[in-house]
Amino acid sequence: MTEGPVRVLVVDDQQLVREGLTALLELTDGVEVVGSAGDGARALQLVAEQRPDVVLMDLKMPVLDGTAATAQIHAQFPEVAVVVLTTYADDDSIAGALAAGARGYLTKDAGRAEIAMALRAAAANQALFDPAVAARLAEAMNRSAPPCESLPDGLTQREAEVLGHIARGHTNAEIAATLFVAETTVKTHINNAFAKIGARNRTEAAMYARRKGLM
Repeated sequence: MTEGPVRVLVVDDQQLVREGLTALLELTDGVEVVGSAGDGARALQLVAEQRPDVVLMDLKMPVLDGTAATAQIHAQFPEVAVVVLTTYADDDSIAGALAAGARGYLTKDAGRAEIAMALRAAAANQALFDPAVAARLAEAMNRSAPPCESLPDGLTQREAEVLGHIARGHTNAEIAATLFVAETTVKTHINNAFAKIGARNRTEAAMYARRKGLM
């Protein structure tokens, strides 16, 4: 994160919401609004021009929706974080946004302080989620967690599960979507697992997972 205020691009297809968010954030210490857009395609143009620290992104928009725009921003401008701000908190919307590379997910019930906190967290390469979204993520993680058992080399259950996905040929984005976590969280699990098992790359990790029965 660079010194100075967090530079934010506001993206929402509803003009009233867009202008309201802009006005709200302009009154927030440590936040600078560098532009706004009404669809994902225009957001991509402004990201290229303004290089904000964070994009505050709606999901359901014309021309290019927020999930697709997030994926393109993540691919073309990996240094730019995306925080989703939407009315939708269903599993498909959350999983799609996280798989696309979103670093935070809030609903439009969020207040100014919560939005500002999520923007600062994203700019610092951290993730922050709306409490309702966090509860859904926790529920999904509990559903997908493997049964408690003795695991080799000090692996946690989540690290073992991630290794199993690697052995199946899944990408980090696919693993994140399956586990309902941010892609940065998947990378952390991978780094920790690789260190524990002595793997230097995904091929060695996949071989280990198959050998240890983590599939």
